[in-house]
Amino acid sequence: MTATPELDAQVIVAGAGPTGLMAAGELRLGGADVIVLDRLAEPVSESRGLGFTARATEVLDQRGLLAEFDNPEISAKGHFGGIELDYSVLPDGHFGVRNVEQTETEAVLTRWAVGLGARLLRSHEILAVTQEDDFVSVEVSGPDGRHVLRCSYLVGADGGRSTVRQAVSIDFPGQDATCEMFLADVAGAAIRSRFLGERVPGGMVMAARLGDDLDRIIVCERGTQPGERSTPPTFDEVAGAWQRLTGEDISHGEARWISSFTDASRLAAQYRVGRVLLAGDAAHIHLPAGGQGLSVGVQDAVNLGWKLAAVVTGRSGPELLDTYHEERHPVGARVLTNTRAQGLLYLGGTEVEPLRAVFGELMRNDGVARHLAGMVTGFDVRYEPTGGGHPLLGLRMPPCELLTADGPTTTTRLLHTGRGVLLDLAGDPAVRRTAEGWAPQVDVATATSADERLAGTSAVLLRPDGHVAWAAPDGGELTAALHTWFGPGPAARA
Repeated sequence: MTATPELDAQVIVAGAGPTGLMAAGELRLGGADVIVLDRLAEPVSESRGLGFTARATEVLDQRGLLAEFDNPEISAKGHFGGIELDYSVLPDGHFGVRNVEQTETEAVLTRWAVGLGARLLRSHEILAVTQEDDFVSVEVSGPDGRHVLRCSYLVGADGGRSTVRQAVSIDFPGQDATCEMFLADVAGAAIRSRFLGERVPGGMVMAARLGDDLDRIIVCERGTQPGERSTPPTFDEVAGAWQRLTGEDISHGEARWISSFTDASRLAAQYRVGRVLLAGDAAHIHLPAGGQGLSVGVQDAVNLGWKLAAVVTGRSGPELLDTYHEERHPVGARVLTNTRAQGLLYLGGTEVEPLRAVFGELMRNDGVARHLAGMVTGFDVRYEPTGGGHPLLGLRMPPCELLTADGPTTTTRLLHTGRGVLLDLAGDPAVRRTAEGWAPQVDVATATSADERLAGTSAVLLRPDGHVAWAAPDGGELTAALHTWFGPGPAARA
């Protein structure tokens, strides 16, 4: 067996996008030593993604990060495949935060993760990855040339063309692209707003106002052949496609940023191979319908971060990491399904009009609307309960108002520390005594709540990601749940 060398970090995260930065912050909250590598010398300056879904909004709020954004605009009005849908059909439901550029998201997450002690190394490109029994070697090219960094675990959050995924030979099956879409931020063209998109003969166009004189546009022209681009499209290409589809000339405008994307849809066969794990676009790519790409990546990171931190700090065994693939791979598969369905509804030609008509009728039914809203927001994600039959088991804990001896608080605020939370809603000393052995990992709060979603519930155990691990009554054994999700406890380890 190869002797374990001195490690440069317990965990190395490849990629300083939203997923990688979220993972780094979560790992630091859990006490893990973290290095983040990114090949870029500076953060991206383009606007890129413009917000995140309702569940991603909740996840950021669970860490106290939503307040760090300048002016997050939350709206209930959205769409499914270009067909209007009011997401307030769900309790706490909304389409997501709309007006936050990815540059701001990355800046907020960078301040948070680095402030917690993550080490961010820019201009570091990963060249090779080698797994040993007890560590991972990562060969990088950096400002000081080539060298090797070693860690206990490596997280690949390095995008759809993930070097990490390819280095450990994880299959990435799925559907090839059928169309290419242009995306541009255009100044000085006074483009009419088409926030939900507009189907036109020959394709689809979308436009949203970013500033006083700046518009974000998306252009999809049917019949174009997608291909691998080594450079972004030119503004002439974008303006030409826009004029062919709308009859409007925007060539006098100034393109501040241009990019392209496709409807390719792929899902990693495994989210974990040994000591290497994938998250975000490295694990799944799809049409960015409803802003789900960045959002699902952030939720991957929050699911993985506390688990990996518990393993590398010795609080839990490596078997806890098996639950990452078990829980998040089905979520990724379902996102691919709903985004492909939306792509057909949104981007298809006249042949999809009967389908759109039927969908439009169905979506006027509250049950159907709730189902689709839950799918796109991520509110309906339920991790398989480990025991018991309480209706909250496995679901995300919605934000609920609480009253404690110290004053009012919320379930969201109790999760700011990134630890588990045992919420005693019945003043039961036996419940609190049971959790004493897990005090470093689980905070205990005694409270009352008038929220009807907690009616009849006497206690709830929340995982750090905000999902319900145990609830009473009829939620199984509390000790078993604590052991499963938070390890044997300090007394047992001693």
